[in-house]
Amino acid sequence: MPPEPFPRCNWAGHSGWYVFPQPITINLMQRRFFFRWLLCMTVIVGLAAPFGSAQEKRGRKYKAPPPTAKIEITVLRDSDQKPIENAAVIFHTVTEKGNMELKSNEDGKAVIDVLPIGGAVRLQIIAKGYQTYGQDYMVDKDQMAIEVRMKRPGEQYSIYKPHPENNEKQEKPKEDSKPQR
Repeated sequence: MPPEPFPRCNWAGHSGWYVFPQPITINLMQRRFFFRWLLCMTVIVGLAAPFGSAQEKRGRKYKAPPPTAKIEITVLRDSDQKPIENAAVIFHTVTEKGNMELKSNEDGKAVIDVLPIGGAVRLQIIAKGYQTYGQDYMVDKDQMAIEVRMKRPGEQYSIYKPHPENNEKQEKPKEDSKPQR
């Protein structure tokens, strides 16, 4: 028996051959997908529209950010006033938790422009081979320029070495004095 060109229909009350109304093609599948997608997008936009307009009716107000200052820090060597490249310039805000760190460029400069005017800031500079610098500043202008001269570290203090400034301050006990009882 040769294969049947169309499958037989086994629905109740219907007997005979089932003939597809039109052949299923890629073009038909694309059209179906497009109309289903369009229907879904219409439903989503239709449901989201009332929620979007509700925020406008509530009167939510825009709060402008506070005015900020532009601060330029120049990091120089104390000995020859040459710039120090790649020094860590750290800003610690006194009122808020956290910090902001920048690196100095080849000219020894670091620029920040997000600090609010009227606040206090602690400036800390760390450079390899130099003493750490730290100072508190009040940001009271819209533009500030700070020049920092970094010093080489001094010799460490040792209690095992004699120090002439300490010898002068010490009082030597008199030989004829006796300890008190």
